[in-house]
Amino acid sequence: MKTYTIVLHGGAVTMDPAKMTPDLEAAIRQGLQEALQVGWEILHRGGSAVEAVEAAVCSMENNEHFNAGRGSSLNKQGEVEMDASIMDGRTLRAGAVNSVRYVKNPVSLARAVMERCEHVHISDEGAVEFALQHGLTMEAVHYFETEKARKEWLEIIQDEEKQPQEHDTVGAVALDQDGNLAVATSTGGIEGQLKGRVGDSPIIGGGSYAANEACAVSCTGDGEVILRGALAHEVYALVKYRGLSAPEACREAVQLRDEDLKGDKGFIAIDKDGNVAVESNTNIMRCAYRIGEQEPFVTVWREELK
Repeated sequence: MKTYTIVLHGGAVTMDPAKMTPDLEAAIRQGLQEALQVGWEILHRGGSAVEAVEAAVCSMENNEHFNAGRGSSLNKQGEVEMDASIMDGRTLRAGAVNSVRYVKNPVSLARAVMERCEHVHISDEGAVEFALQHGLTMEAVHYFETEKARKEWLEIIQDEEKQPQEHDTVGAVALDQDGNLAVATSTGGIEGQLKGRVGDSPIIGGGSYAANEACAVSCTGDGEVILRGALAHEVYALVKYRGLSAPEACREAVQLRDEDLKGDKGFIAIDKDGNVAVESNTNIMRCAYRIGEQEPFVTVWREELK
């Protein structure tokens, strides 16, 4: 019997549980469920892992409760700058974009780069021009600027000592019925970040990696920490060269050089055998998964992880 699986995350973060109001938790759970269903349906009818992860991430990019696409954070100048990547584990082809404005779904732009561009990674105005050339949906600036993001930006601008509290990202990994793996990751960055800052999400091997012979993995948390540890590739290497399962590899990667790589770290992964991993060192881990026709699992709390 052919198996298929999708796992997604809406960001790992350490935060005061009191800030997770019942209404916010319900909205996040609903958003995760909707994204999971969109991706799962593609896999269920025999679609590709690449199609599934793109669709699931698009769903979260369209939801203002996630820090990607419409719900993106604002940089120090009060602007949205979005990053995204996608990778096909069957071919090792990948596409990535960073510091993008106006593009409704940066993950779809990343896929367009993967499939229609000679380069792997393009940025800023070049990425926007590529989106326009290939007919991607664009939106005006106000579409992306939510009330929540504007409020957080004002607090940071007015208080230089205030540190951003959330380092959200969205991501998805999938195993399709043909045994192919894929990953997609997207983010709106950190509130008040310097203009032009690039985190781990668009970096192949930093925040995303997929290869059929091992696993697909998407990272979330402190982007600088994940980048310095090349943690997505670390998970891949632990699976490929040490023979660990995805859960074992993610547990080990969270603890990698912990003294040097302090900060929030979270992973979702699927290995070639279909083992599902959701791991973090945070109290919040917005995530969901569904294995074949089993019941879906959705949570925002790390302590609820099975």
